[in-house]
Amino acid sequence: MGAMLALPPGQGPHQVGCTDVMVGHTRQGLFLRLFYPCLPRAGAAEPLWIPRSEYCGGLAAATLGRRWCSPLLSSCKVSVSWNGPLKPRSSGYPLIIFSHGLGAFRTLYSSICTELASWGFVVAALEHRDHSAATTYFCTAEPGTEEWIPFQRVPQGQKEFYFRNKQVHQRAQECVRALRLFQDVAGGRSVPNILHQGWDLSVLKDNLDLTKVAVMGHSFGGVTAVLALVKEPSFRCAVALDAWMFPLENLLYPEVPKPVLFINTEKFQTPESVAKMKRLSSRNSQTRIVTVLGTVHEDQTDFAFLPGKLFSLIFGRRGALDPHKTLAITSRAALAFLQRHLKLEEEFGQWDELLEGVGDSVVRDSPFSRSHL
Repeated sequence: MGAMLALPPGQGPHQVGCTDVMVGHTRQGLFLRLFYPCLPRAGAAEPLWIPRSEYCGGLAAATLGRRWCSPLLSSCKVSVSWNGPLKPRSSGYPLIIFSHGLGAFRTLYSSICTELASWGFVVAALEHRDHSAATTYFCTAEPGTEEWIPFQRVPQGQKEFYFRNKQVHQRAQECVRALRLFQDVAGGRSVPNILHQGWDLSVLKDNLDLTKVAVMGHSFGGVTAVLALVKEPSFRCAVALDAWMFPLENLLYPEVPKPVLFINTEKFQTPESVAKMKRLSSRNSQTRIVTVLGTVHEDQTDFAFLPGKLFSLIFGRRGALDPHKTLAITSRAALAFLQRHLKLEEEFGQWDELLEGVGDSVVRDSPFSRSHL
């Protein structure tokens, strides 16, 4: 046996619970993994990081051949309490809708979602059905049957922008539908979770504060979060991790009404992409762009916690910064930003300087803008 993937537990004051939620029997429904503050429970089971073997095959198809099917990865667990009892909070928890990157799925950001939940957020990590997930599925109305939605490459002869632009609009719409789902639950409407796992969504009814909602994502999910701000006024701000800005049409830049925190890695962004982020920051003085030095694109996913050899086998060079440090910087900057724009009464202001690019391994803007000085 080689080294396993070890995902870190949350560092905040709350224990974290986790469950899967699927709503509706068609692809117009929703599928998400929910992370939330929970009551401690002895002998709690931990969920698998890769929930089913189909996802290994999907990852192999979407990325780099068949290196995914190692038993090391398929037996890896997430450090959360599966279906753990929600910890009640009379003032309600703020909500974050999280959007995954291209070729990913709902569980591959468990470390950042767990971290945020441990500081007192309910985090809904979507699994998108626009053919950008490594694979995904829905349960049809016929009991016991599933329909899978495979990863799809840009069709031959089609311009990538048009293909991806259609996807990003569907993804942003799914973020809005996820918010509607929680609004329904908070309004006391019965929303059946068709995965019958014994975790009833109605427990959230009096424990959410839906005046405090943000949208967040990585890469394709980062630009999805930006577009969701345009589509839905209830999203108060967005956190975009290494956003892939390419799929968003230029017309929409002037329309982004709310502040965005762009947290970039050092190796992924292009000058064109950063220029697009700057267009947004020139329209909203609260928008911030920071870069975490010594990081690569995958460092903002759970893959950062793969043992070094396995990481390099799959992705090539890894970032120089320790992944626990990357996660700490990313989550603290996000928490400081969320406190500011969701008007939270927490202690997250202690990390405000990260938003100005002050601190170890973090800079304001991007390495490109600095290299011209």
